[in-house]
Order: sequence, then C-alpha cells, then structure tokens
Amino acid sequence: MIPKRFFVTSGKAVSPVSPLNAFDLALKNAGIAQCNLVPVTSILPPGCVETDQRKIPIGAITYAVMSRMDGEEGTVIGAGIAWAWEKEGKFGLVAEAHGYMEEKALKEILEWKIEEMAKIREIELGRIEYRMENMV
Repeated sequence: MIPKRFFVTSGKAVSPVSPLNAFDLALKNAGIAQCNLVPVTSILPPGCVETDQRKIPIGAITYAVMSRMDGEEGTVIGAGIAWAWEKEGKFGLVAEAHGYMEEKALKEILEWKIEEMAKIREIELGRIEYRMENMV
C-alpha cells in the first residue's frame, strides 16, 4: 500500500481526568478522533501530494506520523513534525520531535533531525515545512 496523498493536522488539549483523555481531546481538536491510528515512520512516497484535511470515515485505519508529548500543568511542553521533499522531488521525509521545550528549540531539533535523515540518504532537501504545538 503506497499513499497517494497526505494532510497535516495538529491538536492540543488538557483533561482533568487523565493524559489519555487529554490525548483523545487533542485528536478531536485535530479532526482525527474517529480514526484508528497506525503509526508509520518517515517516508513520503514519490507522487504523494499534500491535500487539505478530509473527512475520514469513522473507524478507518489511518496511517500517521505522529508526535505526542504529555505534560503537567505549569510545565512547558512541545511536539511537532517537519517534512520536506528531496530537491529533485523524488520522495519526502518526515521527522518528529517532542519534549519539555518551547517552539524555537523544537524547530531547531526538527531541522537537525530531518537534515540528518537527508544526510544518511545522501540527498538534498528542498524547503522544510513545520507543524508544531506548545502548551504550558
């Protein structure tokens, strides 16, 4: 199975009940709470195009590169992804990062990770895109 399109979304939330409930609400805020998420790693296949978010049928198996960070009230947390296409447009890479950090540090780590991924594959990347969320 090779994907032909992808979309990027994000959500964040808090819950007085549990981290699991906060995660569930964050998925709802991202518009994907009705999906059965299956984690995948970091490759966007050739010909795959970014689209606007679409309505996904309830219960659909949905592959996701996901970054998640749980935290406690008053603690700075962040999570995000970076994605970029190989300069010749053959395929793309996705990196994720999360931790006790603000957006600037998170972006630096994401850039470092995706550039290292490109170096390992001996490719040059085009423009790097980011989607990040932070909370205190």
